[in-house]
Formats: sequence, C-alpha cells, structure tokens
Amino acid sequence: MPRHVAVVMDGSGRWAQRRGLPRTEGHGAGEASLVDTTYGALAAGVKALTVFAFSTENWRRPVDEVRYLMNFNRGLLERRQHELHADGVRIVFSGRRDWRVPKSVASRMDEAVELTKNNKDLTLNIAFNYGGRAEIVDAVRELVNDKVPAKKIDEKKIRERLYHPELPDLDLVVRTSGEYRISNFLLWEMAYSELIFTDVLWPDFRREDLYIAIEEYQRRERRFGGVDQ
Repeated sequence: MPRHVAVVMDGSGRWAQRRGLPRTEGHGAGEASLVDTTYGALAAGVKALTVFAFSTENWRRPVDEVRYLMNFNRGLLERRQHELHADGVRIVFSGRRDWRVPKSVASRMDEAVELTKNNKDLTLNIAFNYGGRAEIVDAVRELVNDKVPAKKIDEKKIRERLYHPELPDLDLVVRTSGEYRISNFLLWEMAYSELIFTDVLWPDFRREDLYIAIEEYQRRERRFGGVDQ
C-alpha cells in the first residue's frame, strides 16, 4: 500500500464545458470527488494524500474563475473541516502565503490546521498557491537565511526545508483527465514516485478510480535506480 499518494485534480473545466455549463460548475462538482477520494484513501490505509488545489500559475486564469476558486476553497473548508476532523483527518497546506491569498481564505486555512492538528489517521495536504519550483526556491532561501555553508548542503538539508518534510516519501502520483504532464507539482518529492494517468475527468473521479491506480502501483516493481538481482 502506498503511504503517500498525490492527485492532480484536472479536467473540471472540460467536464463543465461538455455539459454546456460554466467552467466554475466543474470546480463545484469536484467537491464530491475530493471528499470521496479522501475517504477512500483513509479506508485503504494511505497515510498522506496531497491534492493540487490551486497552483502559482492559476492566478493567470480569468478573474471571475480565480475569485470563484478562492470562495470555493474557503467554503469547502467551512463545510467539510469538522466532518474530516471527526474522522481523524489532519488538514495541512503546502504553498506560499503571499498577498494574493485573501485574508478570509487564509483565516479558514489556519482554522482547519489548528482544529485537526492532532489527528493521525490520514494527512490531507492541500497544495494551494503551490508550485514545485517555488517550493525548492523557498527551501534554498531558508538555507541561505540559516547560513548553512555550501559544502554542508545536501539532499537531507533541502528536504528538511520543504513545506511538509514530516510527510512520508511520495509513492504514487495520479493525474486525471488524460493529460500527461507534471505541471510543476511536487518536483522534488516525486523523484522516484510512480506516475499513473487516467482519462477520467476529476468531477467523475471516485475512490474506485483511486483503488484502480493503487492496484496498478502494486503491480509495478520499484527499483529506485537499481537493477533486479
């Protein structure tokens, strides 16, 4: 069983457009997918689930869509944090807290983190205003601020300065909607993770699709750069 699974939740806009709906309707429909996938991971014994909710590049989307996503993420926390807390899910966030994140959203994020901080059954890591390159840049900045000598910088010291170094190593990355891209997601963490791509659009994704990905993961042989003996 993979300990840490990440999901690129892609295809919500296309899901809506195929139904003649505004793109924002697809994002709303994705809430059921996120909740069911989270509970599927919890039931399967996965210890950490990271989901790509909003990237550093998503600010380039139309203003109305960005505004909707900000309000949607805030509302999602309002609607779901107590339910997830009751079921032992710890909520954390990966990404930059800069001036672009509305204070009302940041406040809800802090509330969810504080409420669920002692839960241990599953960590739901929400990548929000997140970019893989930005995370590495932020880790390097911390090294500089900590005045770590160049000759003492190694992978361990960089990993310790990632957004959530306490999470298990990333085992499996699933991307929905038939796209075959990494999209600046968890660049450091996915160095030796297994990648699985599915044609299922995110609003149609459910725990059964997660289990199909896990079964494929279990059929693979992970050699981490070595060879069979």
